[in-house]
Amino acid sequence: MTAVAAARDIENLIAEYAELVDTGDLAGLGRLFTDGVFIGSDGVRFEGSTAVENMLRDHVILYDDGTPRTHHVTTNIRIEVDEQADTAAARSYLTIFQAVDGLPLQPIAAGRYRDQFVRRDGTWRFAQRRITIHMVGNVGRHLR
Repeated sequence: MTAVAAARDIENLIAEYAELVDTGDLAGLGRLFTDGVFIGSDGVRFEGSTAVENMLRDHVILYDDGTPRTHHVTTNIRIEVDEQADTAAARSYLTIFQAVDGLPLQPIAAGRYRDQFVRRDGTWRFAQRRITIHMVGNVGRHLR
């Protein structure tokens, strides 16, 4: 596999994360961290699928349609692949939009992801995702 192909696979994994959050598939999102760690903006670490899924269930508000009524946009993605070591790192920006009854469509948070990836059995996986939120809007209908 070339570094370009690896970077594309990693970019798809980053997009899958956003889609799983926005569709409310918290179990699926947790599975992205089977061997990984999620580090919140407050520095708290959640290791493994169950811990990540439970953290999300405890914090993210899901609506009657089963979704958080959000749209996660990941931009400015920079990926560095080490083909020899089967590892990669990425930096990207995050903007979260939300629209619910009484809250018209608007950005509710913006920040950055710092990711580490590992390739196992030919498949890229999250080794670590660190989120840092720099700007916070009205998250009262997104987080408990």
